[in-house]
Amino acid sequence: MDRHGAQSVASAPMEPSPAAAAPLLQARGLAYARNDEPVFGPLDFRLEAGEALLVQGGNGAGKTTLLRVLAGLLPAAAGEVRMQGRPVDREHLARGSAYLGHQHGHKAELGAAENLAYSRALNGGSGDITEALAEVGLAGYEDVPARRMSAGQNKRLALARLRLQPARLWLLDEPYANLDLDGIALVNRLVQAHLAGGGAVLLTTHGAYAAPPVPVRTLHLGPARGAP
Repeated sequence: MDRHGAQSVASAPMEPSPAAAAPLLQARGLAYARNDEPVFGPLDFRLEAGEALLVQGGNGAGKTTLLRVLAGLLPAAAGEVRMQGRPVDREHLARGSAYLGHQHGHKAELGAAENLAYSRALNGGSGDITEALAEVGLAGYEDVPARRMSAGQNKRLALARLRLQPARLWLLDEPYANLDLDGIALVNRLVQAHLAGGGAVLLTTHGAYAAPPVPVRTLHLGPARGAP
């Protein structure tokens, strides 16, 4: 007998599991401190599949630090992070997210295709490397070492690496930096495709750059609670 007194539940709709109903990413009381000085937090926020969250704040507010904590690169001082309803540690955060930071994250002496092959072997995923390079405007650069590329071309190579990773959560720190107008449009296309495929994006942008043309919620970082 169910809670309404019905004798048969054969035709009753199934309740979603907690993991299925949970957001892709959720932070509770998340905080970070450097040398015992608070940088941000405590923060509470959530990010659903198919959603973008724009992190705003002035210089030193902790935007980059927040993304590095969520990428598993820095330890949180307090709080909890859940992915699809499950508490996760730094190792699981690193495996469950794809991080694009200020450093491009590839080897200067390797060619573009070799860098992507190395990343794919390290992070898993699938996809054609030649097609990924063409998509970001680097067709013909397969064998060109990264050190011989411009800052914008290196950013495009980092975007190709991001495109090949299997992670549903993208953490993008200033993804428009060093890109021309075509490059900015490329970032927007990649973000739109990722959200349409059930992924989620948490990003920061400088005031000179617009947010991607998708529904975006904002998370504002101010002085950390307890900071002067």
